[in-house]
Amino acid sequence: MIKINLLQARKEKKKGGMRKEFLVLILSVVLLLAALGFIQWTREKEKEDTFAEVSKIRNEIAAYKSLTTEVEKRKEEQKMLQNRLDNINSLRKDKAKAAKILDELSIDKPEKIQFESLKKEGAKLGIEGVALDDETIATFMANLRKSKLFKNVNLIVSEQVEQSKIKIRKFVLSCEII
Repeated sequence: MIKINLLQARKEKKKGGMRKEFLVLILSVVLLLAALGFIQWTREKEKEDTFAEVSKIRNEIAAYKSLTTEVEKRKEEQKMLQNRLDNINSLRKDKAKAAKILDELSIDKPEKIQFESLKKEGAKLGIEGVALDDETIATFMANLRKSKLFKNVNLIVSEQVEQSKIKIRKFVLSCEII
C-alpha cells in the first residue's frame, strides 16, 4: 500500500486559498481606497463649486446693494422734486386765490369805505379800514356774508375817530376764507 501524504496537498491548497484571499483582500482595500478617493474628490469638487457659487452670490449682493443705494437716492430726489412741485402748485393756487379774494372785496366794497390794511393768516382774513358811518360797515359785512368766498364775518372793533376834522368810523373785521 502506498501511502500518499495528502496533508501536503491540503497545505498547498490552503496556501493557494490564502493567497487568493490575500489578493482579494488587497484588491478590496485598493477598490475601497479608490472609492473613498473618488468620494473625496467629488466632495472637494462640490465644495469648490459651492464656494464659487457663494462668491458669485456675494458679488451679486454687492452689485444689488449699490443698485439699492442708487434707487434710494433716486427716491429721495423724487420726493424732493415732488415736494417742490407741490409747493409750486400751492403757490399758483394761492396766487389765483389772492386775486379772487381782492376781486371779491372790491366788488363787495361800498364806495364810502376805504381799506387801510388786509392781513391774511392761513384761512383767516383781517380787514382794517374806515367808513363814513355804521350803515356802510353793516352793508359791507352783509355783502361779504353773501359772497361764496367768505364765512364767519365778524366785526371786531368799530370806533369813531376824527380825521381832518371829519368824524368817520374806523373798523376791524375778521372773516374766514373758504
